[in-house]
Amino acid sequence: MRKKESVLCIHRDRLPSSWVKTKSILPLDLNTFVEECTQSGFDFIIRKEAEQNPDLKQVIPYILLQTQNSETAIYNRQGSEKRLHDLWSLGIGGHINPIDQKNKQASFKDILICGMERELDEELIKRPPLDQAKFVGIISEDITDVGSVHLGAVFQIITKTPELYLPGPELSQFQWAKNKELTQLDLELWSELALALISL
Repeated sequence: MRKKESVLCIHRDRLPSSWVKTKSILPLDLNTFVEECTQSGFDFIIRKEAEQNPDLKQVIPYILLQTQNSETAIYNRQGSEKRLHDLWSLGIGGHINPIDQKNKQASFKDILICGMERELDEELIKRPPLDQAKFVGIISEDITDVGSVHLGAVFQIITKTPELYLPGPELSQFQWAKNKELTQLDLELWSELALALISL
């Protein structure tokens, strides 16, 4: 965690109550998500402060990579978030930073998409340029310390060419697993919620 890193946050009490239950799994279209977040208002707050304040929800793009042959990319958590170490994850993603706001007129949608694309570029050394991420909904939970201060904006990429994805060093043990075998893994809770979301 960089000392002065700022992250995009929304006050919990400004968000729809259905988004911030003890466990929330909600299919949504992108426009509805963007409209609600825009109306709620957002700020960039020092991450160290936001991580200790459950009154704030840090918006996290969380991208699932899947194939047309019913496989999902998985990796073992070894990044900066020590609370998730050694759990398997299905989601590539991270915080939205001020760098994702290209100008003062940038909309929430522009900032979100920019942050999502940057995370993919940071985590993957190589990926097919024509594969597009589709927004599918949100996940949130207050069960874990990590979850209580984050809101997941879930995207899905369905690829015909999984062999063209080359993981970066933080995606430890990156591999493609059959969807029917995912529940046998020791998954982070967000991955369980994301699986439930795309199954709705």
